[in-house]
Amino acid sequence: MAHVTLKDVTKIYDGDVLAVEKADFQIPDESFTVLVGPSGCGKSTILRMIAGLEEVTEGDIHIDDERVNDIPPKDRDIAMVFQNYALYPHMTVYKNMAFGLKLRRYSKGEIDQRVNEAADILSISHLLNRKPKHLSGGERQRVAVGRAIVRQPKVFLFDEPLSNLDAKLRVQMRMEISRLHDRLNATIVYVTHDQVEAMTMGDQIIVLNEGKIQQIADPGTLYHEPANQFVGGFIGTPPMNFIDTEIVNSDNNSPKLRFEGFEVELNSHLQLILSEFSGKSVTLGIRPENIHIGENGKNQVLTQMELVEPLGNHALLYLRTEKNSFVAQSNLVDLPQHNTPLTVSFDIDKAHLFHPETGELLMAG
Repeated sequence: MAHVTLKDVTKIYDGDVLAVEKADFQIPDESFTVLVGPSGCGKSTILRMIAGLEEVTEGDIHIDDERVNDIPPKDRDIAMVFQNYALYPHMTVYKNMAFGLKLRRYSKGEIDQRVNEAADILSISHLLNRKPKHLSGGERQRVAVGRAIVRQPKVFLFDEPLSNLDAKLRVQMRMEISRLHDRLNATIVYVTHDQVEAMTMGDQIIVLNEGKIQQIADPGTLYHEPANQFVGGFIGTPPMNFIDTEIVNSDNNSPKLRFEGFEVELNSHLQLILSEFSGKSVTLGIRPENIHIGENGKNQVLTQMELVEPLGNHALLYLRTEKNSFVAQSNLVDLPQHNTPLTVSFDIDKAHLFHPETGELLMAG
């Protein structure tokens, strides 16, 4: 396989529409790298520039040690799987998978071997004589993946390949693509707007927003150590809660966080760092599983229950104070009723503090 390097890659449309700004990262050999972010963040544009389907305005793209900016897509030794499958409706599954090899003048024996091997890997050998209109969405997606596999390229590019599938099939296909990566030891670049796909499939995740890279890390680091408020709010289901607070000094001159009359005590690590920030604002970020129900812990906040979402082994509790709303996760069997007062406590040791204007992480508990 191969590694892919982007060096200060920028894409500008129509002279002034900035789609990607100075993307600078490496996709290691045999890695499963996911580009994730909201619609319009530039992730598909980056993928298409790697494929050669979009010109690079500034910067360089290398596959292994070869600069590919000016190399046509057909000569980059990549294979791309599209969101809409892009199968030829008049061809059988076999012919769809073999078509690219025929254009490259492979022998009939080589084509037959590669197609049958890929069909066996994807469990679609029994579908080789069918046409796309006789296939389900999941089967069509397998055929599209199979067409890429037979090429045996240096790099596989996936552009939101599961977005047209139903929820159950998406989970199944996530597993199958992950197994495929392990089996082929392939270099995969995968684009999705679904952070669950990113977290469950990628070993390197690149989070983008408005054309800029926000953070590059493994799933655990993104979840527990987000670089900024955007990453904290985008990664995780449900997302991190954010509350605007003020840093105040307590009676013993140690800093606390205050909002709406509530005071949240800080651990010694946070107190030491925030000791010079008295009177300034800061955004508190805390994940739902770190908000605990009941009056047994510190940092208690009185809230009003708005909604309960039972999810089997846990429930999501939608809470509000006078000026803030947030979500807690609970494993309680006896769930509180709607519109009832509820006391919760914040586990400040697992909280994050962000700059209120830039959104950058100040520190984590």
